[in-house]
Amino acid sequence: MKIGFALGGGAARGWAHIGIIKSLAEHGIKPDIISGTSIGSLVGAAHVLGKLDKLEEWVCSLRRRDVAGMLDFTFGGGMIQGERLMKFLESHLGENPLIEELPIPFAAVATELTSGNEVWLQQGQLLSAIRASIALPGLFTPVCHENRWLVDGALVNPVPVSLCRALGADYVIAVNLDRYMIGKKFRKQKQVNVAQIEDDEASSVHSVKTWLSYIQQRFTNNNQQEDIPGLFDVLSTSVYIMQDRITRSRLVGDPPDLLLAPDLSDIGLMDFDHAQEAIDKGIDCVERHAPTLARINN
Repeated sequence: MKIGFALGGGAARGWAHIGIIKSLAEHGIKPDIISGTSIGSLVGAAHVLGKLDKLEEWVCSLRRRDVAGMLDFTFGGGMIQGERLMKFLESHLGENPLIEELPIPFAAVATELTSGNEVWLQQGQLLSAIRASIALPGLFTPVCHENRWLVDGALVNPVPVSLCRALGADYVIAVNLDRYMIGKKFRKQKQVNVAQIEDDEASSVHSVKTWLSYIQQRFTNNNQQEDIPGLFDVLSTSVYIMQDRITRSRLVGDPPDLLLAPDLSDIGLMDFDHAQEAIDKGIDCVERHAPTLARINN
Protein backbone atom coordinates (compact mmCIF):
# COMPACT_ATOMS: atom_id res chain seq x y z
CA MET A 1 0.00 0.00 0.00
CA LYS A 2 1.42 3.35 -1.05
CA ILE A 3 0.89 6.06 1.54
CA GLY A 4 0.58 9.65 0.35
CA PHE A 5 0.79 12.89 2.31
CA ALA A 6 -1.35 15.80 1.04
CA LEU A 7 0.07 18.88 2.77
CA GLY A 8 -2.18 21.92 2.75
CA GLY A 9 -1.48 25.64 2.59
CA GLY A 10 -1.56 28.04 5.51
CA ALA A 11 1.39 30.47 5.36
CA ALA A 12 3.19 30.61 8.74
CA ARG A 13 1.00 27.84 10.14
CA GLY A 14 2.70 25.53 7.66
CA TRP A 15 5.56 24.87 10.07
CA ALA A 16 3.09 22.50 11.76
CA HIS A 17 3.75 20.14 8.82
CA ILE A 18 7.25 19.56 10.24
CA GLY A 19 5.86 18.28 13.53
CA ILE A 20 3.25 16.18 11.76
CA ILE A 21 5.70 14.48 9.38
CA LYS A 22 8.19 13.73 12.16
CA SER A 23 5.52 12.47 14.54
CA LEU A 24 4.01 10.21 11.87
CA ALA A 25 7.48 8.77 11.27
CA GLU A 26 7.73 7.91 14.98
CA HIS A 27 4.51 5.94 14.54
CA GLY A 28 6.09 4.06 11.65
CA ILE A 29 4.30 5.95 8.89
CA LYS A 30 6.43 7.48 6.15
CA PRO A 31 5.19 8.81 2.80
CA ASP A 32 5.72 7.05 -0.51
CA ILE A 33 4.22 10.10 -2.26
CA ILE A 34 3.93 13.79 -1.32
CA SER A 35 1.75 16.51 -2.80
CA GLY A 36 1.83 20.04 -1.43
CA THR A 37 0.02 23.33 -1.76
CA SER A 38 1.78 26.57 -0.84
CA ILE A 39 3.76 26.15 2.41
CA GLY A 40 2.91 22.45 2.23
CA SER A 41 4.97 22.15 -0.94
CA LEU A 42 7.95 23.78 0.78
CA VAL A 43 7.93 21.50 3.84
CA GLY A 44 7.14 18.45 1.72
CA ALA A 45 10.09 19.19 -0.55
CA ALA A 46 12.41 19.51 2.45
CA HIS A 47 11.32 16.04 3.59
CA VAL A 48 11.85 14.52 0.14
CA LEU A 49 15.37 16.00 0.09
CA GLY A 50 16.13 14.61 3.54
CA LYS A 51 16.49 18.15 4.90
CA LEU A 52 13.51 18.30 7.26
CA ASP A 53 15.72 18.43 10.37
CA LYS A 54 17.76 21.24 8.86
CA LEU A 55 14.61 23.15 7.94
CA GLU A 56 13.29 22.70 11.48
CA GLU A 57 16.52 23.97 12.99
CA TRP A 58 16.45 27.03 10.75
CA VAL A 59 12.79 28.02 11.19
CA CYS A 60 12.95 27.56 14.97
CA SER A 61 15.81 30.05 15.07
CA LEU A 62 13.86 32.71 13.15
CA ARG A 63 13.03 35.97 14.89
CA ARG A 64 10.90 38.81 13.58
CA ARG A 65 13.98 40.68 12.31
CA ASP A 66 15.18 37.55 10.48
CA VAL A 67 11.81 37.20 8.75
CA ALA A 68 11.96 40.86 7.75
CA GLY A 69 15.41 40.31 6.24
CA MET A 70 14.00 37.72 3.83
CA LEU A 71 11.33 40.04 2.44
CA ASP A 72 12.20 42.17 -0.59
CA PHE A 73 9.33 44.63 -0.78
CA THR A 74 8.00 45.77 -4.16
CA PHE A 75 4.75 46.94 -5.72
CA GLY A 76 4.88 44.96 -8.95
CA GLY A 77 2.03 42.49 -8.66
CA GLY A 78 2.51 41.94 -4.92
CA MET A 79 4.22 43.38 -1.84
CA ILE A 80 7.07 40.83 -1.80
CA GLN A 81 9.19 39.88 -4.79
CA GLY A 82 10.35 36.61 -3.25
CA GLU A 83 13.86 36.37 -4.72
CA ARG A 84 15.55 36.95 -1.37
CA LEU A 85 13.37 34.27 0.25
CA MET A 86 14.26 31.73 -2.42
CA LYS A 87 17.97 32.42 -1.94
CA PHE A 88 17.56 31.77 1.77
CA LEU A 89 15.76 28.51 1.00
CA GLU A 90 18.42 27.39 -1.46
CA SER A 91 21.18 28.15 1.03
CA HIS A 92 19.47 26.04 3.71
CA LEU A 93 18.12 23.22 1.56
CA GLY A 94 21.44 23.05 -0.24
CA GLU A 95 20.26 22.05 -3.69
CA ASN A 96 17.67 22.66 -6.40
CA PRO A 97 17.09 19.34 -8.20
CA LEU A 98 14.57 18.53 -10.90
CA ILE A 99 11.27 17.29 -9.52
CA GLU A 100 11.30 14.24 -11.77
CA GLU A 101 14.65 13.17 -10.27
CA LEU A 102 13.48 13.18 -6.65
CA PRO A 103 13.63 9.86 -4.75
CA ILE A 104 9.84 9.71 -4.28
CA PRO A 105 6.98 11.14 -6.40
CA PHE A 106 6.35 14.80 -5.54
CA ALA A 107 4.23 17.58 -7.01
CA ALA A 108 3.14 21.09 -6.05
CA VAL A 109 -0.12 22.88 -6.80
CA ALA A 110 -0.33 26.35 -8.33
CA THR A 111 -3.08 28.41 -9.96
CA GLU A 112 -2.95 29.90 -13.44
CA LEU A 113 -3.80 33.56 -12.94
CA THR A 114 -5.34 34.27 -16.35
CA SER A 115 -7.65 31.23 -16.49
CA GLY A 116 -8.06 30.13 -12.88
CA ASN A 117 -7.00 26.61 -13.83
CA GLU A 118 -5.34 24.31 -11.30
CA VAL A 119 -1.74 23.51 -12.31
CA TRP A 120 0.15 20.44 -11.11
CA LEU A 121 3.91 21.08 -11.12
CA GLN A 122 5.54 17.68 -11.56
CA GLN A 123 8.61 18.56 -13.64
CA GLY A 124 11.34 21.18 -13.68
CA GLN A 125 13.31 22.84 -10.91
CA LEU A 126 12.00 22.14 -7.43
CA LEU A 127 12.46 25.63 -5.99
CA SER A 128 10.72 27.22 -8.99
CA ALA A 129 7.69 25.03 -8.35
CA ILE A 130 7.70 25.95 -4.65
CA ARG A 131 7.96 29.66 -5.46
CA ALA A 132 4.92 29.44 -7.74
CA SER A 133 2.92 27.42 -5.22
CA ILE A 134 3.49 29.95 -2.37
CA ALA A 135 2.70 33.07 -4.42
CA LEU A 136 -0.19 34.30 -2.25
CA PRO A 137 -1.97 37.00 -4.32
CA GLY A 138 -1.33 40.50 -3.07
CA LEU A 139 1.57 39.36 -0.89
CA PHE A 140 3.97 37.61 -3.29
CA THR A 141 4.40 38.55 -6.93
CA PRO A 142 3.16 35.93 -9.44
CA VAL A 143 5.62 33.61 -11.20
CA CYS A 144 5.95 33.21 -14.96
CA HIS A 145 6.27 29.49 -15.70
CA GLU A 146 6.13 28.17 -19.28
CA ASN A 147 4.50 31.42 -20.45
CA ARG A 148 1.81 31.22 -17.75
CA TRP A 149 1.46 33.47 -14.72
CA LEU A 150 1.08 31.29 -11.63
CA VAL A 151 -0.03 32.14 -8.10
CA ASP A 152 -0.75 30.26 -4.86
CA GLY A 153 -2.31 26.82 -5.32
CA ALA A 154 -4.54 27.32 -2.29
CA LEU A 155 -6.89 29.37 -4.46
CA VAL A 156 -8.10 26.19 -6.14
CA ASN A 157 -6.88 23.21 -4.10
CA PRO A 158 -5.90 24.09 -0.49
CA VAL A 159 -5.44 20.43 0.54
CA PRO A 160 -4.28 18.50 -2.55
CA VAL A 161 -5.80 15.07 -1.98
CA SER A 162 -6.75 14.70 -5.66
CA LEU A 163 -3.15 15.28 -6.75
CA CYS A 164 -1.86 12.79 -4.20
CA ARG A 165 -4.19 10.09 -5.53
CA ALA A 166 -3.24 10.95 -9.12
CA LEU A 167 0.40 10.34 -8.22
CA GLY A 168 -0.53 6.80 -7.15
CA ALA A 169 -1.36 6.96 -3.44
CA ASP A 170 -3.59 4.18 -2.10
CA TYR A 171 -3.99 5.71 1.37
CA VAL A 172 -3.95 9.50 1.72
CA ILE A 173 -3.20 11.35 4.94
CA ALA A 174 -4.23 14.98 4.43
CA VAL A 175 -3.35 18.01 6.56
CA ASN A 176 -5.75 20.97 6.76
CA LEU A 177 -4.14 23.95 8.53
CA ASP A 178 -7.15 26.29 8.32
CA ARG A 179 -9.79 24.22 10.10
CA TYR A 180 -10.02 26.40 13.22
CA MET A 181 -9.26 29.83 11.77
CA ILE A 182 -12.82 31.06 11.26
CA GLY A 183 -14.45 32.47 14.38
CA LYS A 184 -11.20 33.20 16.21
CA LYS A 185 -11.28 36.29 18.40
CA PHE A 186 -9.93 39.40 16.71
CA ARG A 187 -6.97 41.10 18.32
CA LYS A 188 -7.83 44.30 20.13
CA GLN A 189 -7.31 47.28 17.87
CA LYS A 190 -4.48 49.55 18.95
CA GLN A 191 -4.07 53.27 18.37
CA VAL A 192 -1.14 53.87 16.06
CA ASN A 193 0.75 57.04 15.19
CA VAL A 194 3.36 57.86 12.56
CA ALA A 195 6.15 58.08 15.16
CA GLN A 196 5.45 54.50 16.24
CA ILE A 197 5.74 53.36 12.63
CA GLU A 198 9.04 55.18 12.13
CA ASP A 199 10.47 53.71 15.34
CA ASP A 200 9.47 50.18 14.38
CA GLU A 201 11.83 47.65 12.78
CA ALA A 202 12.58 48.75 9.23
CA SER A 203 10.69 46.83 6.56
CA SER A 204 9.40 44.25 9.05
CA VAL A 205 6.19 42.26 8.86
CA HIS A 206 5.06 44.09 11.99
CA SER A 207 5.48 47.41 10.17
CA VAL A 208 3.13 46.23 7.42
CA LYS A 209 0.47 45.38 10.01
CA THR A 210 1.06 48.71 11.76
CA TRP A 211 0.63 50.65 8.53
CA LEU A 212 -2.62 48.82 7.80
CA SER A 213 -3.89 49.69 11.27
CA TYR A 214 -2.88 53.33 10.81
CA ILE A 215 -4.66 53.55 7.45
CA GLN A 216 -7.80 52.13 9.00
CA GLN A 217 -7.66 54.66 11.84
CA ARG A 218 -7.50 57.55 9.41
CA PHE A 219 -10.75 56.46 7.76
CA THR A 220 -12.64 55.21 10.81
CA ASN A 221 -14.78 57.14 13.29
CA ASN A 222 -12.81 57.30 16.55
CA ASN A 223 -15.95 56.47 18.55
CA GLN A 224 -16.16 53.13 16.76
CA GLN A 225 -12.45 52.37 16.81
CA GLU A 226 -12.51 49.83 19.66
CA ASP A 227 -15.45 47.91 18.18
CA ILE A 228 -14.31 47.38 14.60
CA PRO A 229 -11.87 44.57 13.66
CA GLY A 230 -8.44 45.61 12.43
CA LEU A 231 -7.81 45.89 8.69
CA PHE A 232 -5.27 43.07 8.72
CA ASP A 233 -7.74 40.89 10.65
CA VAL A 234 -10.45 41.61 8.08
CA LEU A 235 -8.19 40.75 5.14
CA SER A 236 -6.70 37.59 6.66
CA THR A 237 -10.04 36.29 7.98
CA SER A 238 -11.58 36.83 4.55
CA VAL A 239 -8.87 34.60 3.11
CA TYR A 240 -9.61 31.97 5.79
CA ILE A 241 -13.32 31.98 4.93
CA MET A 242 -12.62 31.60 1.21
CA GLN A 243 -10.13 28.77 1.74
CA ASP A 244 -12.36 26.99 4.25
CA ARG A 245 -15.25 26.90 1.78
CA ILE A 246 -13.00 25.71 -1.05
CA THR A 247 -11.40 23.07 1.18
CA ARG A 248 -14.73 21.70 2.36
CA SER A 249 -15.98 21.46 -1.20
CA ARG A 250 -12.86 19.72 -2.48
CA LEU A 251 -12.68 17.24 0.41
CA VAL A 252 -16.32 16.23 -0.04
CA GLY A 253 -15.59 15.33 -3.64
CA ASP A 254 -12.26 13.69 -2.91
CA PRO A 255 -12.01 12.74 0.79
CA PRO A 256 -8.73 11.58 2.32
CA ASP A 257 -8.46 8.36 4.29
CA LEU A 258 -7.26 10.33 7.32
CA LEU A 259 -7.60 14.08 7.87
CA LEU A 260 -5.32 15.85 10.35
CA ALA A 261 -6.37 19.35 11.41
CA PRO A 262 -4.22 20.93 14.15
CA ASP A 263 -5.65 23.91 16.03
CA LEU A 264 -3.43 26.78 14.88
CA SER A 265 -5.86 29.61 15.55
CA ASP A 266 -3.32 31.47 17.71
CA ILE A 267 -0.81 31.71 14.85
CA GLY A 268 -1.30 34.50 12.34
CA LEU A 269 -0.80 34.44 8.60
CA MET A 270 2.66 36.04 8.84
CA ASP A 271 3.85 34.71 12.22
CA PHE A 272 6.77 32.80 10.70
CA ASP A 273 8.75 33.37 13.90
CA HIS A 274 6.32 31.12 15.83
CA ALA A 275 7.71 27.90 14.36
CA GLN A 276 8.16 25.91 17.56
CA GLU A 277 4.58 26.58 18.61
CA ALA A 278 3.27 25.41 15.24
CA ILE A 279 5.48 22.31 15.25
CA ASP A 280 4.34 21.33 18.75
CA LYS A 281 0.70 21.66 17.75
CA GLY A 282 1.34 19.48 14.72
CA ILE A 283 2.81 16.80 16.99
CA ASP A 284 -0.16 17.04 19.39
CA CYS A 285 -2.57 16.59 16.49
CA VAL A 286 -0.86 13.37 15.37
CA GLU A 287 -0.83 11.98 18.91
CA ARG A 288 -4.61 12.41 19.15
CA HIS A 289 -4.93 10.02 16.19
CA ALA A 290 -2.60 7.35 17.59
CA PRO A 291 -5.24 4.54 17.59
CA THR A 292 -6.00 5.15 13.91
CA LEU A 293 -2.31 5.22 13.05
CA ALA A 294 -1.81 1.86 14.77
CA ARG A 295 -4.46 0.33 12.52
CA ILE A 296 -2.71 1.66 9.42
CA ASN A 297 0.47 -0.21 10.35
CA ASN A 298 -1.49 -3.39 10.88
